[in-house]
Amino acid sequence: MTESPDRIYATPQAQVGDFAFNEDVVRVFPDMIKRSVPGYPTIVENIGVLAAQFAQPGAPLYDLGSSLGAVTQALRRHVKVDGCRVIAVDNSSAMVERCREYLHAQDAMFQELLPVEVIEADILALDFQPCALVAMNFTLQFVPRERRDELLGRIRQALLPGGALILSEKLRFEDAEEHQLLTDLHIAFKRANGYSELEIAQKRSALENVMHPDSLEEHRERLLAAGFSKVVPWFQCLNFASLIALP
Repeated sequence: MTESPDRIYATPQAQVGDFAFNEDVVRVFPDMIKRSVPGYPTIVENIGVLAAQFAQPGAPLYDLGSSLGAVTQALRRHVKVDGCRVIAVDNSSAMVERCREYLHAQDAMFQELLPVEVIEADILALDFQPCALVAMNFTLQFVPRERRDELLGRIRQALLPGGALILSEKLRFEDAEEHQLLTDLHIAFKRANGYSELEIAQKRSALENVMHPDSLEEHRERLLAAGFSKVVPWFQCLNFASLIALP
């Protein structure tokens, strides 16, 4: 499927509204995410590789905040365990509709892929089945902070022994100089990918009220408090990282 270039914030806006995963974002999302998140393709593909190590016969794999299904597609490519299926969940109807189209196209290109169910739902209200893996790829940062403990606790309870949570997030840093350095380098990354100063500034304004990153230490403490036994960072590029949390 053809991608549209991300030009959402290319013209001045009198008032920048809060960022939303609406039709406009869905149309340009593959371009937006590649140009905004350093290491994104590596993270996505390797979530599939990692998931293959934790998958168990008959146990579902969750992709929470699945957007257009990039992680779901990686899970389907790499996991070859009998009876597994992917449950992809997103609360944006526009994302869900386009995700189903992408997965249908994947079905046409590959044989013997894991079955997948795409659900439009709020992950905070989801009734989790016992599962071998949960992937949250840049999703928790959009969940209200006061609901994060509860969500991670329910995920921990749903995970089978030997399973894992893979959590990817933008990070903030406790040290002010470190935080500023990595913020500046991230802006340089976006400039290098063709975003103008106007686009960078307006998108930052759009995200201020809806995306709230935590530090690596906060993630670790929250996951351990939720009942996970070990938290292992496996990837970081600038201020974006991914962790494995073991039950």
